[in-house]
Amino acid sequence: MGALKGSTDEPRVSPGRQNRRKRMSSTDAKKDGRKKAKVDGDTETLEVNNLGISWFAPFTVLSTSSISFFRSLRETLRVDNLVSTDQFHFTRKSQRAIGQESSRVVENELPGLVCNDLCNGKENICIPVTNEVDVPPVAPEKFAYLSSIEVAKNLVIPASAEGCNCKGKCTNTRTCSCASLNGSDFPYVRKAGGGRLFEPKAVVFECGPNCGCGPKCVNRTSQQGLKYRLEVYKTPDKGWAVRSWDFIPSGGYVCEYTGVLTKTSELDNVSVNDYFFEIDCEHTMNGIGVREKRLGEVPIPNGLGAGEDGGDKLLEESDPDYCIDAGSSGNVARFINHSCEPNLFVQCVLSSHHDVKLARIVLFASDDIPPMQELTYDYGYELDSVVGADGKVKELACHCGTADCRKRLY
Repeated sequence: MGALKGSTDEPRVSPGRQNRRKRMSSTDAKKDGRKKAKVDGDTETLEVNNLGISWFAPFTVLSTSSISFFRSLRETLRVDNLVSTDQFHFTRKSQRAIGQESSRVVENELPGLVCNDLCNGKENICIPVTNEVDVPPVAPEKFAYLSSIEVAKNLVIPASAEGCNCKGKCTNTRTCSCASLNGSDFPYVRKAGGGRLFEPKAVVFECGPNCGCGPKCVNRTSQQGLKYRLEVYKTPDKGWAVRSWDFIPSGGYVCEYTGVLTKTSELDNVSVNDYFFEIDCEHTMNGIGVREKRLGEVPIPNGLGAGEDGGDKLLEESDPDYCIDAGSSGNVARFINHSCEPNLFVQCVLSSHHDVKLARIVLFASDDIPPMQELTYDYGYELDSVVGADGKVKELACHCGTADCRKRLY
C-alpha cells in the first residue's frame, strides 16, 4: 500500500508481522461502504460546465489544452473543491484510442513524471508515476509488477470449483449456479463500462474457469482488468499515494491487491516487510475484532464457522493462515494509503476455488469518487494491537486529515 499516515520516512506502507498486520475493518462496510451502487441510467454526452475540461467515464482522455488547465488546478489543490460528481457525463472510447492518447499525455504533459508506466504494459491501461515533492524527483523503489496473484511454490491451491452452465453472459438468476451462491442474485449491477458491486458482502462468488460464460460476463467484473486510469504520486507527508484521473462510481471495481500468496508463518523478513495483506475473510464474515459482520451467510470449507463449537473464540485467538506478500512483487494497490474515512472498501472474492482462507482481496469504491481524489481504504488496525520486536506496544499517529480521524493508526 502507500506509506503510513504519519510517517515522514520513505514510504513504508503497513507494519510487518512483528508489527502485527493490515486487516479489513468495520468502516469498510459502515458509512459510505453500505451505500449501494446506483442503478439509474447514465447520461451519454455533454461536457463539464465552465471548467473547460472534457471528462469521459469510465475511461478518461484529456485534450492537450484541457490537461494544461487541469495542471494548474492540481498545482493549487483546488480540483476537489471545484469539481463535483454531478458535473460529469459519460461516453465511451475504444481501448486502443485510450492507450494511444494516454501515452501522449503521459510523455508530454505530466509534471514531475518519474515513470511512464508502473506496470510496464502488464495492465490494459498505463499507470504513470509522478513526484513533485522531491528535488530532484525520485521514483519508488523497484519491485516486480504482478497483474494477478502469484502462488508460492510450496502452496497448493484447491481444485477449481464446479461452474455454471450459462452461455455467453450470465443473465438468469434462477438457472445460474453462481448466482445461487450469491444469495440467488448477481452481486454486480450491469452498467456500461463494467459491473458495479451492489453492496459490500461477506464474500462475492464470481464465475470461474469451469463456468460456461465468457470473459465479459458481469459476474467476472474483478477479472476484467483496470477500468479507470490510476496515477501513483508522491505526497509531502504520506509517501506514495494513488488517485484516479477518472470519475469512479459507487461500487466500481478499482483493483485487486496482488503479490505472492503464501503462508503467513513463512513470510520472509517480516520485521522489514511493510507490504503484505493478511487474508482474514473469516474474521469479516463472522464480525470478529474490529470487523463488522456483513450481509450473507457463507459456508466455510476449512475451519469452524460462527457459533460452531467455539468457532468465534478460535478465530479471535488465531491469526489468518495466509497472506499476500507484496514486498518485492505486487501491483498499484500496494501504494494505496489508509484513511479513517476511506472512499474504498475491501471485498473478499472467490472465483477459481471456494476456500475463503485463500480468497482474492479486491478494492471497490464505497461512494462516487471525483477525479484526482486520493484513493484510500481503512487498514483496520485495533489500537494497541501492534507489538514491536522488543515486545512493547507501538503507536503510530494517523494524519489522514478526515473529520472523524482516530488520531492513531494503531
